[in-house]
Amino acid sequence: MGILLLLSITACLMLLDIALKSIMEGYLAEGEERTACKGKVILRKAYNRGFGMNMMDDKPELVKYVSSYAAVLLTIYQLLTLMKKKRCVKKIGLSLAVAGAWSNTFDRWLRGYVIDYVGIQTKWKKITGITFNLADICIAAGSVLLLLCSVFHGRKKK
Repeated sequence: MGILLLLSITACLMLLDIALKSIMEGYLAEGEERTACKGKVILRKAYNRGFGMNMMDDKPELVKYVSSYAAVLLTIYQLLTLMKKKRCVKKIGLSLAVAGAWSNTFDRWLRGYVIDYVGIQTKWKKITGITFNLADICIAAGSVLLLLCSVFHGRKKK
């Protein structure tokens, strides 16, 4: 995959999530819920001042700086990886993770918190109560791809 294509995907996903957060900011009141997809998807607006699952939400300044440094380091790693031949899955994983990292970091600097806006209806109340955003999905999917690359690339070397 081409470098420009992957950088464009990164930028588009980041901008899409920022746009969705802005739409949800005006569309729903905090704590309000609406359903979609026959009740399986829950649209709700939640503010997260910490990392995932509100970890360290009592230290928003620290979270802001740590996420910024992590986004910068991840971007440098992405750019270095994009310069190499092959490793397509790793490049896609990094592109997803970088998009999510920058979108959430943007929120932290602009608003002071991350806007989460979607949940999934399940039979488990705790899982149903989790609210996330496109950036979180990108980070999770990118992490899974990077983990798979690490596992399978390590097996080839042995």
